[in-house]
Amino acid sequence: MLTLPRAKELLATTTTEGHLFEHAQAVSACMGAMAAHFGADAAYWQAVGYLHDYDYQQYPDAHLQHTEQPLRDAGVEEEAVYAILAHGYGLCNQVEPQSPLDKSLYTVDELSGLIAATAKMNPEGIAGVKVSSVKKKFKDKKFAAKIDRAVILDGCSRLGMELGEVIEICLAGMLPYADVLGIGPKAGA
Repeated sequence: MLTLPRAKELLATTTTEGHLFEHAQAVSACMGAMAAHFGADAAYWQAVGYLHDYDYQQYPDAHLQHTEQPLRDAGVEEEAVYAILAHGYGLCNQVEPQSPLDKSLYTVDELSGLIAATAKMNPEGIAGVKVSSVKKKFKDKKFAAKIDRAVILDGCSRLGMELGEVIEICLAGMLPYADVLGIGPKAGA
């Protein structure tokens, strides 16, 4: 079964950019919290979340087209490979999210970025961010404009959850990683 140390080892073979590792950590944190919500294996979900952008740096215009076979060859199990492919549903492939694992990764990939951007605007960092703050930023299409809000809403719908509920879970998941993610309190706050 994929572990977080193995996911980190694999991602390091294809990725060098700091912001991509930061994003991997944010998604991993959200996935751990989502696993806890669903009563699943948090460590496993965190590992899948960490590895989700395996080929992104090398192939940004062909994301997920160079993922499936290398991960299989590395011994990553089918469930994890499928979830990683499914996070690109409608964006770069047609691999539809089926399980709670798939649907969670599909949803939190974009949502984690919105939460991090919101936290960076708050003097207290993520500790000062409320669900309502993220929902307000969600509605502001100019804020973090590259984040695909339609994917987040589709993901919430697929999970059978309200946007606010998923935001709350992700906020709690990301909070312990505030310093690693660069979303801790600002100096002098």
